Parts: sequence; C-alpha cells; structure tokens
Amino acid sequence: MTLSLPLIVLGLLAMGSWWLVRSMPELLSATTTSTVRQEPDYTLENFSLRAFDATGRMTHELHGEQAKHYPASDELYIQNVRVVSISETGSRINAQAMQGIATGDGKQVTLIGEAQAIRPALGELPRLELHGERLLALVEEHQLLSSDPVKIIRDQDVFTGNSMNFNSDSGAYILQGRVRGVLAPQP
Repeated sequence: MTLSLPLIVLGLLAMGSWWLVRSMPELLSATTTSTVRQEPDYTLENFSLRAFDATGRMTHELHGEQAKHYPASDELYIQNVRVVSISETGSRINAQAMQGIATGDGKQVTLIGEAQAIRPALGELPRLELHGERLLALVEEHQLLSSDPVKIIRDQDVFTGNSMNFNSDSGAYILQGRVRGVLAPQP
C-alpha cells in the first residue's frame, strides 16, 4: 500500500490537470472582438513615399495628390497616383493613373483610370508604353498585369490585347485574348 500510494496520488493529479485543461479552453482562447474602423484613420496631401534597398539604392517611389488609409482593408486610396520603379538592372518604369489603391505593405499598386506606364529606352531595349484602364503593378517583382484590354506601343509598333503580363526586367510581355499588332517597317 505504501508503495502504490504515490502512484495513486500522481494519477489523481494527472487526471485533475487533464480535466482542468479540457474544461477551460474558452477561458484561454477568449479574445476580445474589437471593431475595425471603416472610416480612414489618416490622410495625406501632396505626398511622396520612397523605398530603398540595403545598399541605399532607391527601388521605388509613390507620389499622389491625396490619399486616405483605411485600416479595415489596410489599403491606401490615392488620387492622381504616380509610381516609379527601378530594378537592379537599371530598368525604370514610370506609371501613372487617375486613382490608385496600394496595399499596406506597398508591394502592389492598382492603377485605375487612364493608366499608363512608360519604360524609357535602355541599351538595346526600345522605349515602351503601356496603356489601359486598369494596371496592377507588382513593385518588387517589376511586373505589370492587366485583365482588361491594353495597348502597347514599342517605338513605331503597336500591339493590343485583352490581357497582359509585362516583366520590366526582361522587357517581355505576354498578351492574351484578341491580340492584334501593327509592325512598322524597319529603316
């Protein structure tokens, strides 16, 4: 009896602990539900935001006339937005639109309303213009996407398509849907 008494006490303590944990999960996981504000928590006027890499080189810049940040979606709604993105290879994209929506982390900017992006000529790559009503800029990937019709002007050549995926580092663009192109004669 004296040898089994410590085992019985330990067993009772283990069962009591198990019962306590099983009966109190609501107490441990109870979180207070706070309502997220639906109105903007701050506004910006005539602003410019810049991002730099570890070496101090500017990677992208965001300009706007007016912006409102909504905490519920963590998005920044911008009027007259301009985005400048510079890749490691030196490829530069200047994009602008009437409105823009930037994610809270700044990795995506949706350009809405007469959106256009221009990549100046770089080395052997010709000047390139992209036009559409809605362009999605993936800033860190140096890509522009569109699920709406777009128009691409490359020097004298003009291409149109129903959707587009453009990589500014390589200069490659993929047009899908009804694609048309007019190639200018070479001098």
